[in-house]
Amino acid sequence: MKRRNQIYEGKAKILYQTDNPAQVIQYFKDDATAFDATKRGTIKDKGICNNKISVTLFRFLEKNGIRTHFIDQLSDREMLVKKVSIIPIEVTVRNRVAGGMAKMLGLEEGMELKQPVVEYHYKDDALHDPLINQDHIITLKFASKEDLERIRELSLRINELLKGFFDERGIDLIDFKLEFGRSNDEILLADELSPDVFRLWEKGTGRKMDKDRFRRDLGQVEEAYREVVKRVTGQMKT
Repeated sequence: MKRRNQIYEGKAKILYQTDNPAQVIQYFKDDATAFDATKRGTIKDKGICNNKISVTLFRFLEKNGIRTHFIDQLSDREMLVKKVSIIPIEVTVRNRVAGGMAKMLGLEEGMELKQPVVEYHYKDDALHDPLINQDHIITLKFASKEDLERIRELSLRINELLKGFFDERGIDLIDFKLEFGRSNDEILLADELSPDVFRLWEKGTGRKMDKDRFRRDLGQVEEAYREVVKRVTGQMKT
């Protein structure tokens, strides 16, 4: 499968056309951004780590009945995916208070929630991905009521599966962001599944193993990403 024309470049990934109009190549970059791209940097081999982690987790979810855009891994930095029309909503699932929820509500980070909290954000960097509710989504036709119900159902099921997956590997899944897309009439999990979009804390120590190490200048960013690769895949690039 060969790359053709570039069709999109985001903060962390590039999409390329292929000879199949229904498939694209997703390339993972080492670029790192935070706070709506006001903070920029590079995390060495981040693209390799995120591709490996995403491949493993997409395969795991597919085996457990979650339909995704993933088709195959092509290289250390590339995966072949189905071309989808992205629904302009970021879905955040929270198991503990952290990040934006802590700041917005004045709560202590790490507080356990009695049940997962599902949030919706409108995908727009210029507007800082504002928090929206179901009425906004349906009224503004970002998604139908039925599609939104399906997205929520899928998000909670993915949370259940990934919590168990990470728990077995000594990691607490604090929260994470999901994106979904449409392929024909089907809603598929899209984008990526990596420390860029997860908050992952080591069990027992609370050590952060995700992009918060970059956001908050905690150091040992590359080491954290490599450690997640090791735990998720059982291998680590040297």
